[in-house]
Amino acid sequence: MPAGSLLALLDDIATTLDDVAVMTKVAAKKTAGVLGDDLAVNAEQVTGVASEREIPIVLAVAKGSAINKAILVPAALAVSQLLPIAVQPLLMLGGAYLCFEGFEKVFEKLFHRASKHEAQPLDVVPVDEKEKIKGAVRTDFILSAEIIVISLGTVAAESLARQFSVLVGISVVMTLGVYGFVAVIVKLDDAGFYFARKPQAFFKALGRGLLAFAPKLMRFLGIAGTIAMFLVGGGILAHGVPALHHLEESLGSFAMALQLGLGVLIGGAVFAVVHVVQHFKRRGTSPAA
Repeated sequence: MPAGSLLALLDDIATTLDDVAVMTKVAAKKTAGVLGDDLAVNAEQVTGVASEREIPIVLAVAKGSAINKAILVPAALAVSQLLPIAVQPLLMLGGAYLCFEGFEKVFEKLFHRASKHEAQPLDVVPVDEKEKIKGAVRTDFILSAEIIVISLGTVAAESLARQFSVLVGISVVMTLGVYGFVAVIVKLDDAGFYFARKPQAFFKALGRGLLAFAPKLMRFLGIAGTIAMFLVGGGILAHGVPALHHLEESLGSFAMALQLGLGVLIGGAVFAVVHVVQHFKRRGTSPAA
């Protein structure tokens, strides 16, 4: 009897862990857009840093990211338990912010390209490591909040224990995945230089290939991350509005077009409102002529 009870308990635990793994996988898919942007943003944070300081900075930001998530997970769970009606509005706010951030990136690329080209080369600009780390951790807090809220939205109907398990699982996977991959990305050029100096033709070719691939990977992550932000943000907003959700379901494989279009539209609208408000604030605080 005790042995049978133990086996039943182990079976229940295995089933629960399997369910949590499935829900964590679903939540990971939902946060893929933020993940792509997270990778690009954090890889860019170590640009201009001395080669030997890249990994220590990545580790410092990863530590800050873990602290961010340790704060955000219980805060998100408290909201879901004490004020569950706020989860969907928070989710939609996160979606709108994603769309805004994506639109802002596109706007910067299109209309501020010249000013970036006129800037000093990064290798001659003094780097303040503490400020870089603080800025990266602040950015991570926003992206982590989006990941946690989106993940919470996928398990809102589950028990508190399962919500906690999924959020912790997502936090661990995202932190290790993002910063592990960032560490690899920032060292691709070093690996390229290392192999390029080898006498063997194969290693020389591999080194040149890595040196050519590294900047292209960064550009791809930036573009893919921006598109994914529109898709994920637009999808969140579409799901939150019944009429749009029904339209999305009726479109089938073309639903992504709706999500992308809605993401760009909402992102542009929020971008315009933010800049109008900033304009009037500047006018209100500027000294009288």
